[in-house]
Amino acid sequence: MLKEPISITALSSISALGESLEEVWQSYNRNEHFLSEALIGEQKVWVSQLPETIKLKIEDLRHSDAKYKHLDDSVLFAILSARKAIESAGWEKGSNFGINIGSSRGATSLFEKYHEEFLRDGKSATLSSPTTTLGNISSWVAHDLKSKGPEISHSITCSTALHAVLNAVAWIQSGMTDQFLVGGSEAPLTPFTIAQMQALKVYSKMSSRAQSRDEYPCKAMNLDKNQNTMVLGEAAGLACLEKGTKKHALALIEGIGYATEPLEHSVSISTDAQCFQDSMKMALGNLDPSQVDAVVMHAPGTIKGDQTEFNAIQKVFGHTVPFLTTNKWKLGHTFGASGLLSLEMAVLMMKYQEYIGSPFFSNEKQSKPIGKVLVNAVGFGGNAVSILLKRPDAL
Repeated sequence: MLKEPISITALSSISALGESLEEVWQSYNRNEHFLSEALIGEQKVWVSQLPETIKLKIEDLRHSDAKYKHLDDSVLFAILSARKAIESAGWEKGSNFGINIGSSRGATSLFEKYHEEFLRDGKSATLSSPTTTLGNISSWVAHDLKSKGPEISHSITCSTALHAVLNAVAWIQSGMTDQFLVGGSEAPLTPFTIAQMQALKVYSKMSSRAQSRDEYPCKAMNLDKNQNTMVLGEAAGLACLEKGTKKHALALIEGIGYATEPLEHSVSISTDAQCFQDSMKMALGNLDPSQVDAVVMHAPGTIKGDQTEFNAIQKVFGHTVPFLTTNKWKLGHTFGASGLLSLEMAVLMMKYQEYIGSPFFSNEKQSKPIGKVLVNAVGFGGNAVSILLKRPDAL
């Protein structure tokens, strides 16, 4: 548990679910997925894409400044979301706040483009290095917002966004800064990135026949599935964090947890996800687990990933397992941005006092108010993060 709560004073995201909190909430209340078929390279696959209205805004941003013309989508996604986030939080451009925005894959589209040109021409383009570095996202967001605080980037695969939250909490609790803009941005819908997931045999396969909208390409939290069903999505998710309890807080961060377990394989975690057990216990601290009303699971839609996390939750909560949910069946796995989108879902459930479930998992009917929600994320290598959120006016 934290020495004092940290307020989430704004959330901003762009994803297949939309671009405003109201629009995202409406999407969560529609009993359908937002995955679609797309031609990536030379093959048709399931993906989660930004709506055309958002894509047009990204293109407008790209052409709004000559310096932005050659930036990767992952950077532009973050810039667009960051502008909305600080406006919602009431932060001024040029003020003193930190930035920590990470990505699992970074500038995937540009990197593949520049590498293809190198293989063809035998030389690299002038901008190939500066526009594909990992620090590219936070640096350009800081440039766009003219911020005066620290700029940090990192990649801890699928737990990247929640690791950004951890890092910001450490900075704020140290007294070195009072405000941090955190999150993740991912633009992974490229041929090589999709091929990597297919090589791991975790990607959802196309049906031999056209699937109707009432069928689900990603079966996250279906513990009876017999094949992996991960679907990649493009998105950015950001949050504004501030020291202490603010009157306009959307939620309070009450506890943080993190853990990494010894690897048996470069992409696997143990049967009972020891890393998740440790991170959840750390986030809960001395809190009675029965006080947690819901857990937003990482649940990537793979057989082992979903089951091991469920096993870990049973170990930690015992007979008091709370309401369990995930959003990946609806908007896919957005890699480095996914943890922040899960956090956004948790905040929205607390705000509207409505449990949003999965079509594949039966929870006991819940009647009690949603006051505390635990959010999980984990990446390749078993690096788990758990964030305990509290409703500001928790009942």
